[in-house]
Amino acid sequence: MILLKDEAYINECKTFQELITEIDDYIDYYNNYRSQWNLKKMTPVRYRSHLLEAVS
Repeated sequence: MILLKDEAYINECKTFQELITEIDDYIDYYNNYRSQWNLKKMTPVRYRSHLLEAVS
């Protein structure tokens, strides 16, 4: 299991809202742009779409 704190590179934030924005940006990157080996080198969003197309 990979934890957010182990993998994310969060910039220093002065407000809670800046922190939320940093975390949201990382989650967007992780789900939409970062290919993952255990998902056939696809992003999580692309892999999910791939599975849904295969079922249809």
